[in-house]
Amino acid sequence: MTAWADHRPPPGVVGRAVEHEQVSGLLSGAPLVTLTGAAGVGKSVLARAVLTEHTARHGGTVIRVGCWDGLAEGGLTEALLRAAGRADTACRDTARPLARQTADPRVSASPPGRAGSDAAGAPPGGTALAALAAHCRRQRAIVLLDDCDPVLAECARLVRRLLRADPSLRIVATARGPLGLAEERVVELAPLPVTLGEGIAGPAVELLAARTGSAAPELLVAVCQALEGSPLAIALAAHQLDRMSLPQLAAQVGTDGPLFYSGPAATVRHTSLHAAQAAGYALCSPTDRRVWARLSVLPGDFDPWLAGCVCTSSDVPAAAVDGALERLRTASVVERVREAGDAHEDTGAALPPRYRLPRAARDFGRTQLREAGEESAALRRFRQACAALAAEAQIAWQGPNQQVAVRLVEDEQANLDAALTRPPQDAEDALGALEIAVSLWFHWAACGFRREGRAHLDRLLLLSREDTALRARALWLAGYLAAQEHALAGAETLLDEAWTAAVMHADADGLARIAHAHAVLELYRGNTAAAVACLEEATRHHSRDPWFGPGPAHSWALLAIALAPLDPERAKAAAHRAWEVRHSDGDFWLYSTVLYAEALTESAHGKPTTALRACHEALVAKERVGDPLFIAGVRNMLADLRRTGRDGAATDADEETPWWQRGGPGVRARPFFSRLRAGS
Repeated sequence: MTAWADHRPPPGVVGRAVEHEQVSGLLSGAPLVTLTGAAGVGKSVLARAVLTEHTARHGGTVIRVGCWDGLAEGGLTEALLRAAGRADTACRDTARPLARQTADPRVSASPPGRAGSDAAGAPPGGTALAALAAHCRRQRAIVLLDDCDPVLAECARLVRRLLRADPSLRIVATARGPLGLAEERVVELAPLPVTLGEGIAGPAVELLAARTGSAAPELLVAVCQALEGSPLAIALAAHQLDRMSLPQLAAQVGTDGPLFYSGPAATVRHTSLHAAQAAGYALCSPTDRRVWARLSVLPGDFDPWLAGCVCTSSDVPAAAVDGALERLRTASVVERVREAGDAHEDTGAALPPRYRLPRAARDFGRTQLREAGEESAALRRFRQACAALAAEAQIAWQGPNQQVAVRLVEDEQANLDAALTRPPQDAEDALGALEIAVSLWFHWAACGFRREGRAHLDRLLLLSREDTALRARALWLAGYLAAQEHALAGAETLLDEAWTAAVMHADADGLARIAHAHAVLELYRGNTAAAVACLEEATRHHSRDPWFGPGPAHSWALLAIALAPLDPERAKAAAHRAWEVRHSDGDFWLYSTVLYAEALTESAHGKPTTALRACHEALVAKERVGDPLFIAGVRNMLADLRRTGRDGAATDADEETPWWQRGGPGVRARPFFSRLRAGS
């Protein structure tokens, strides 16, 4: 028999088969099983479902105390005793003497000199708990301490004393964090998966579909993805279908902003996402609350360094942020998405942990931040931190391993995108955003994200009109990206503006970069002689700033490519010179370009085997840093060289498609667009 203190039957469970089996298995051997997870993830639902099935199979009963629903006089122990007294209506005769045996020892008579203690030196309530443990043993009862968070320490003390009274007792607890006892076995519940693979709906969609019935699968998936698979969020959102259509709901949840859904629920804190988060927020210390609120400006996952940049202030010391992060993680407010010490897959270096604030917690924290009047300062600190990250990536790009820079940008992609796209608060903030875009020049120009880079630069240049050296660099970069994208007219205009700014700032490096960009324009126009002249001008310059833009080595490499079909000897000399003046041995961007120039030259010399080897090496090098435009061109050349090897005839160099253009029938005469971030 199963009896609940609130007399409500446990609801069904969706998508928890693995966790259900895990908890069921632990019940047979572990004295304490704790289900943990974020607010609204379904801890209580699963616990009650497992216990209902367990008692149906094995008999016995369940004694439940809802710790968050308000404990009457006497606290947790008395609430548990009262629950035991009404847990089994078939054993009322047993329950009445039990209630007498477990009366509060503080109001019972005590022998002189033994006030406040039970017999045999037991702590207060020891006799009561011993009687309760005996009752549970006779009735084969399992104790469920539901929603332990507001009295977590008290629950831990009570469980310790119960297990001391009867080690065979079985206790199940639900809380946002573990109780921290040695006997405890923790089962952590994550949000429900939205999909189980391409085209396969996950449990989150199943949960929503149970309310919507037959509906467009893509809309169900969109809603569940926006709600991040939270069962409570999905249930509350489904209640909105009484007043709006599913497409309207999908549009609403897909927009940024807090999700203040409300609907019927078993407890007040589950009637809305705001209330669910507020309940946990009320249990946090003042420092943890401030850290939670300030973390809300971070749209993606983050490491402790970025968290410290955003959260540190006069009232939150830098040294306190790491501890607050760990406490918030333990309380299931913050998720840890990468463990500390995981190895970098390219370098083998140990990586710091990374965390994430789920959307519901992020929306609630943003509301608290705004109400405290701290949103503007936190956003400014966030953009400054992202500018530092972008500068670090720029320096790493010119270092011994460009993959470090690529991985850094990939890790911080969501944060960098937000720092670039969120409206600046003033002119200084706009310059900070422009600085990020300029520092990420390699990401746009060398790794294939040209279209995104142009969009950011076009917008930010309109917001930063002041004539500064930074704006001059941004003008060049916008023109260079436009040239790479074959937007010739726009590139000319931007490069003309960049030239004027470079002259005004006496920026010799900038003038060399402008010549390099003009060479790209001339190559697109098919004017090889003009491209060679521009590149020769660029190669005569000795860069004083090796961190920004393609330097002399890249101009030599591009010169080798331009000369390959015209003068193979000069092309080979230019390629050799490019490698001689390189800034770093780890420059895969330069290395792949030099190898491609070598492949073109050897092909022009009638040496397809040597050209094939160089072309393959160029492809391997370029794939380490990206750029689908270059990769597609190299693959086209590989195909031509392989055909040459099979047919025994050399390919006419004049008919080969340059790497910077798309080839093949029915293809638009534009270069490759920037690759889509998803799936690239």
